[in-house]
Amino acid sequence: MKRVQGIGGIFFKAKDPAKLEAWYDKHLGISTLSHSPWGADDTAPLFEWRDIDDAERKCYTVFGIFPADTDYFEPGTLPFMFNFRVDDLDAVLAALREEGVQIVGEIRDYVYGRFARIVDPEGNQIELWQPAEGF
Repeated sequence: MKRVQGIGGIFFKAKDPAKLEAWYDKHLGISTLSHSPWGADDTAPLFEWRDIDDAERKCYTVFGIFPADTDYFEPGTLPFMFNFRVDDLDAVLAALREEGVQIVGEIRDYVYGRFARIVDPEGNQIELWQPAEGF
């Protein structure tokens, strides 16, 4: 069973997310895509890439800068969180449970996919994402 396909997102907190997004856009070219799969009103910077097994399939990695006071990372306490893409979230979680990996909360379903969180041995929270079709 293939577990992780790649990085779904890099999420971190910032004092001034808009200013930092502008800096990354200007100096490193990390910017919003004009054809974001999340819709025209979504301004999250994205990397677009192709699936190694299906070159026609577009995939995305989010570069998510959150406000310093966000509760999105809770119950984690660190100012960052990794998000990994998986093909079959249920199968990955079943295997991780058997291996004794700590799973936090329940699976969450959204239009862009299914999410679950796990914790590594040092307490880093990791989000697992099974993308919906088109993401």
